[in-house]
Amino acid sequence: MQKAPPTPKGFRDITPTLAQKRREVIGKIVEVLEDFEFVPIETPTIEFAETLKGKYGEEEKLIYEFTDRGGRRLALRYDLTVPLARYVATHNPPLPFRRYQIGQVFRGENPQHGRYREFTQVDFDTVGLTEERDSTIEEDAKIIATALKSVQNIGLKKAKMAINDRRNFSGIPIEVVRAFDKLKKIGIEGVKAEIGKTKYSKDFENFKYLFTTGKKSTLTSLFKILKDKYKLTEDGDFFFESTLARGLDYYTGAIFELKPNDDPGSLSIGGGGRYDSLIGMFSKKQIPAVGFSFGVDRLIESIP
Repeated sequence: MQKAPPTPKGFRDITPTLAQKRREVIGKIVEVLEDFEFVPIETPTIEFAETLKGKYGEEEKLIYEFTDRGGRRLALRYDLTVPLARYVATHNPPLPFRRYQIGQVFRGENPQHGRYREFTQVDFDTVGLTEERDSTIEEDAKIIATALKSVQNIGLKKAKMAINDRRNFSGIPIEVVRAFDKLKKIGIEGVKAEIGKTKYSKDFENFKYLFTTGKKSTLTSLFKILKDKYKLTEDGDFFFESTLARGLDYYTGAIFELKPNDDPGSLSIGGGGRYDSLIGMFSKKQIPAVGFSFGVDRLIESIP
């Protein structure tokens, strides 16, 4: 019997059983998103390479780029956030614009358990603000509450959101920030080794102190809204994580990662944060925004 050709490394077929489960999970998340007044849009799978480049920091090397027959430099989308920023700059929707999108994204990284080169994201964001006082923090809280409600709706009752503020790292070299963001994966010695490759190796102990003490006070107002408005509890539903940095360079404020259980070192099932400068890269207007993205495969693997 002739052997069928393989799929490329990091790409796969989805069987009927798994496809059905994915549809059920996505459907339950969409129920919550629409209850929270997010509306759907769709953007192209392919963008001009220059649209995506210069937005992801060191992760930019994972973008799939190619040249078409017309000599145009194109790329498969790396996430759904940068295409959203381009969409807003193109279509100027009424603000605040709360949207969700479900689609395939592509990253040329090393495949491993629960991580593929093509995978499905469920992404939801608020672009622009209302005229309410402190509406920036209100929208941060809304995104966090929506994410937690979504995973509770699919059965992850013990999920917790790790929260920090990117502004806590103001003045710290980006190479150091990226190294400490890997702390839960590679341990403190691994972080030390990463920083040892940079010109900041002699300052490791000072950086260690800054990251392990942190500034929880920057999140006081956000935590209060989560408790008072959404009836979420600190430590029960969310917690402060001083080393959380998120690797993407476009974050400017509150940042968060969702854990499936009580173990802060467990693989994240989603993440996001505030990015107030990204849309301005595509237009002359600085428009604040905050969002969150689920990885569907990680979600499914986490369901008990």
